[in-house]
Amino acid sequence: MLSSIILAVACSALAAAHTIITYPGWRGDNLITNKTWPYGMQWTYPCGGIPLTTNRTYWPTTGGAVAFQPGWFQGHNTAFLYINLGFGTTGPDGGPENMSFPMIAPFQLLGPSKGPYPGTVCLPQVPLPANMSFNAGDNATIQVVEIAQHGAALFSCADITFAEPGDEKIPKVNESNCFNSTDLGFAEIYTVTTQEIGAAANMTTSDAMPSFWYRNSSTWTWMGYLPLVLCSLWFLS
Repeated sequence: MLSSIILAVACSALAAAHTIITYPGWRGDNLITNKTWPYGMQWTYPCGGIPLTTNRTYWPTTGGAVAFQPGWFQGHNTAFLYINLGFGTTGPDGGPENMSFPMIAPFQLLGPSKGPYPGTVCLPQVPLPANMSFNAGDNATIQVVEIAQHGAALFSCADITFAEPGDEKIPKVNESNCFNSTDLGFAEIYTVTTQEIGAAANMTTSDAMPSFWYRNSSTWTWMGYLPLVLCSLWFLS
């Protein structure tokens, strides 16, 4: 019984929310869990297990809209979002080899609950990566990365072909395909320096530990007995 509970908790963590790109056109449906993908496809770098496709959307050479649904499954009342660009044909699937060109600064998503929700995020004007430019007809791939609460990364991609702004081939962006749901919130990601670079070189192990490791030593001492308690419960069940 206890092992079943632990397994259920572990599986619920693995089944955390997935992302659906709604604009530009999604590379493909990777909301799949099967024998080949026992933990789901979206954990797979760089595009959630979906190889390069010919399903391309025309997208402006000056940057354009990106919209997605971040909470398709449970587990994302908060998450970190990254939007990157890849280009070239040297990757294993004939597409980009490097997807690590950031288009915007990462940001935090604040969802309405840990359960699934249909909310949509719209970024109406995502710029090109810094110091990059492309010509009409060039191909590239937009990658959306969602970092779950427990640290796992979910990957989804949209393959694009650049076109001049105003080109009729670029799908129209309006409130039907790019909008922000009212039950979603956002936060900036920032850091607080606790140790300057090089400051830990002459520290002891305890000095170098973050404060939360030793803030309440009695709690951690008690936690050391937790495996014994769980084992006792297991044999008594």
